[in-house]
Amino acid sequence: MAVLWQKCVQGTQYEVRTAGHSRRLYTDGVFHSQYNPKRPLTHGVWDLLMMPALYYPAGKIRRVLVLGVGGGAVIRLLQHFVQPDEIVGIELNPVHLKIAKRFFGIHKSIANLKQADAIEWLKNYKGPAFDMIIDDLYMEEAGEPERVIPLNVSWCTLLRKHTTSDGVVVVNSMSPLELRESAFISNQRLAKQYPTKIQLSLPIYENAVGAFFKTETSNKALKHHLESMGTTSLFKKLGYRQRKIVNRLA
Repeated sequence: MAVLWQKCVQGTQYEVRTAGHSRRLYTDGVFHSQYNPKRPLTHGVWDLLMMPALYYPAGKIRRVLVLGVGGGAVIRLLQHFVQPDEIVGIELNPVHLKIAKRFFGIHKSIANLKQADAIEWLKNYKGPAFDMIIDDLYMEEAGEPERVIPLNVSWCTLLRKHTTSDGVVVVNSMSPLELRESAFISNQRLAKQYPTKIQLSLPIYENAVGAFFKTETSNKALKHHLESMGTTSLFKKLGYRQRKIVNRLA
């Protein structure tokens, strides 16, 4: 793997590395993003963050909010497989935004990128709701990724507030346990507001991605959409695992 670009900014080391046609972003050694235009599926967590959009019919997901852009891998995946009318990306780190534009090709025609604190931005947001919100808010701590904000009741309620009546909230958790402890599952009031809750994972990652749908959906809907796109075999090779999260709260 070759280093294409590197720079130390205020004590933080940034690197963009290449491996064949793939480009990867590392911040203080933490792997943030990967994208290969010749092979859009990265076999990484970013694939899982995009996948809940595929439970809907084509054209249903029109507006997407991405909290935590990194290099923009999930934005490229959304553009390739979903093609929403609008993608808004919120990222605090200005270096990440520059890298997303320069090395991952996230231009204005693809997404509207904003440098801001995603938590404060969403608290102050007054615009129309989003069909899909992706929460991938992480920072680096001692060379390890760490969530910027816990998935507590106040944050999960805010994410719900800004999704459409039949929209989906997608969150990246470091483990199945962290996901189960999120308010989307552990809080009775919130859990009841999502008739379908799905956990997505990959064999080589500990991460558990949660998708919380405001309407009923199923694996059958996903299979139907993949078949209509002609991508069933492509996603089968991904080796993803999915399971429906059953509400066990009284």
